[in-house]
Amino acid sequence: MPTAIRLRRTGGPEVLEAADVDIGGPGERQLLVDVAASGVNYIDTYQREGIYPVDLPYVPGLEGAGTVTAVGDEVTGFAVGDRVAWQGSPGGYAQQALVPADIAVRVPDGVSDEVAAATLLQGVTAHYLVSSTYPVQRGDTVLVHAAAGGVGLLLIQLAKARGARVIGTVSTAGKEELAREAGADEVIRYTKRDFTEAVRELTGGEGVAAVFDGVGKSTVDGSLASLRVRGTLALFGAASGPVPPIDPQRLNAGGSLFLTRPKTADYTRTREELEWRTGELLDAVARGSLTVRIGGRYPLAEARQAHEDLQGRRTTGKLLLIP
Repeated sequence: MPTAIRLRRTGGPEVLEAADVDIGGPGERQLLVDVAASGVNYIDTYQREGIYPVDLPYVPGLEGAGTVTAVGDEVTGFAVGDRVAWQGSPGGYAQQALVPADIAVRVPDGVSDEVAAATLLQGVTAHYLVSSTYPVQRGDTVLVHAAAGGVGLLLIQLAKARGARVIGTVSTAGKEELAREAGADEVIRYTKRDFTEAVRELTGGEGVAAVFDGVGKSTVDGSLASLRVRGTLALFGAASGPVPPIDPQRLNAGGSLFLTRPKTADYTRTREELEWRTGELLDAVARGSLTVRIGGRYPLAEARQAHEDLQGRRTTGKLLLIP
């Protein structure tokens, strides 16, 4: 039987345990995939902790890539031997996974399985944030928190490709270097100065058109204060903890601000939309116009360490588990 990382209870990283699991064969509209790499994401830690409830026992991992070894009934467009990637279905922390064919996409030549696994969930997030949640336009100035993280590095590149001026926030000199390499025009070390004050200085007091905030509790107040009139705050994560309730009058006082809490499922509701977003991302990777940084590779059995490193903010770029 294949090995997987399983949750039997919620809690800290110590609840992640390796176990042999019998996942059976593919059902209708499913693919059985030998997993080459699985992405590690903050949502996995929220599920592990019980912030996002899941039915137990549970195999985490909403993103991965590998090779199809069996095809279920009513599946069209995929065959044994195809390389595929997916995001949005659990079970990726395993040697084998059952993947709904509706969310799988082909991995193009020129993109490795590891890079594909590192691209989809964070890449789709970055894509919908800059193209749909707030459609970044040429001449906009935007603020990206955690700019050296997996989503942050992708957001910088995608926003720059749309003609924006990008300000990033980071904690260390090493992370500042990574953000600048990705194309950030300005980088604020929030450990050295207040980022809201710095943003106002960098924008001549006007503020930014949009803030892309995956940090949450510790940054939300400053993010709102960094926006221009009619600016947009997109809260897409909570690395520092859940955001407390926000009085709508704060949006009024801040200048008719917009506040949204988007999620991937609402931006990939149709097959056409999924293929548009993943197609643009993987094609850009294959062409070399989008760089996906893999910041750490861990054996499957070291999933606990990957979670500890991610939540300890000791990482940059994307973390992968390699079965």
